[in-house]
Amino acid sequence: MFCRNVWSAVELTKSCKPVLLNQGRISFGHARIQFRHSFQKAKRSVRRAALEPDPLEHLRIESGPLNAKGLVRPFFFAVGVSAASLVGCVIWEYENLRAHSTILKRPGNWLSAQQKKLMTHFKSEPGPIKKWWNSLRESEKVFYPILAANVLVFGAWRVRSLQPIMVKYFCSNPSGSAICSPMLLSTFSHYSALHLAANMYVLYSFMPAAIASLGKEQFVAMYLSAGVISSFSSFLYKVVFNQPGLSLGASGAIMSVLSYVCVQYPDTRLSIIFLPMYTFAAGTAIKAIMSVDLAGVLLGWKFFDHAAHLGGALFGIAWCHWGGTHIWANRDKFLQYYHALRRSDTGR
Repeated sequence: MFCRNVWSAVELTKSCKPVLLNQGRISFGHARIQFRHSFQKAKRSVRRAALEPDPLEHLRIESGPLNAKGLVRPFFFAVGVSAASLVGCVIWEYENLRAHSTILKRPGNWLSAQQKKLMTHFKSEPGPIKKWWNSLRESEKVFYPILAANVLVFGAWRVRSLQPIMVKYFCSNPSGSAICSPMLLSTFSHYSALHLAANMYVLYSFMPAAIASLGKEQFVAMYLSAGVISSFSSFLYKVVFNQPGLSLGASGAIMSVLSYVCVQYPDTRLSIIFLPMYTFAAGTAIKAIMSVDLAGVLLGWKFFDHAAHLGGALFGIAWCHWGGTHIWANRDKFLQYYHALRRSDTGR
C-alpha cells in the first residue's frame, strides 16, 4: 500500500510539470485544473489499490488457542536442532582436519612424483565455476550457500501453487499444525525482496569477522542454533502475550552474528550505508539495537518480530562469552569417541 501511494505521487508530479514548462508562460488556472485532475486520479488509484486483494489473501492461515503446553515441543526441538548442529559441525571440522593431515602425511617417492606429473599433464583445466569457487574467501564459501538457500525459498514464494506449503512449513506459527520444522525452515524464508536483500547485506558485512574468530564450522553451528532459538523466543513471546501471528526471515539468526561481532570487537567503528560519514562504536550500536527490540517487545510493536531479534542477539552474546569456551572448546571427548568409532568402522 505504501509503495503504491508513493507511485501515485510520482505520477501526479509528472502530470503537472508539462503545464509549467511547455506552455512558454505560466497559466495558473490551467495548472490548477490539471493539478485537481491529477489529484483526483491519484486518489482513485489509491482507492483501487486499497480494494485490491492481498496476494496471500486466498490462503488459509491456521489459528488456534495459545497455551504454555504448546511450548514443550518447540523447546525440545530447539534444543535438539542446536545439539545436532554442534555435533554435525564438530564432525565436519574433524573430517576437514583429517583430510588435510592425510595429504600432508602421504609418503613421497620418485614413482609417486612421476605419477603426479603425468596426472597433472593430462588433467583438464578447472571450469569457470570451480575457478570462481576457489577464488572465494572462507567466509564467502559459507555465505553463498546460505544466500542460495534463501533465494531458492524466495523463488518458491512466487509460485502460487506452492504458497499453501510455504505458509505451512516456511512461516513460524505457534498456532499451526506444523510447529517444529518451520522454526528452522522459516529462517531461510523471505517473502519480500527488500527483506531478503537487507538481511543478506547485513550477514555478508559481518560474516568475515565472525568466521575469522570462530572458524567456519563453529560459525555454522552458532548460526543454525540461533535460528531455532530465535524462533522459540518468538513463540514464547506470542504465547505469554497472547499475540498469534506468522513470522519468517533470517533476522533472528543474523542478529546473533551481529551481536557476537559487536561484543567480540566492541571498539570497531561502524557506519550506516547511506550515511558513511557518521561512525559509532560496535558496542554502542548493539546496545541501541537491543534497546529498540526490547521496547518493541514491551510495547507490542508488530512491524518486526522484536522477540526473535532479541532472542537471537542474546544468544550471540551468550555464545561470545560461554559458547566458544564452555561448549565448543570441550568437544574433545566427543571427538575421541567419534575417532574410535570411525577407526572401528574403517579398520584403520
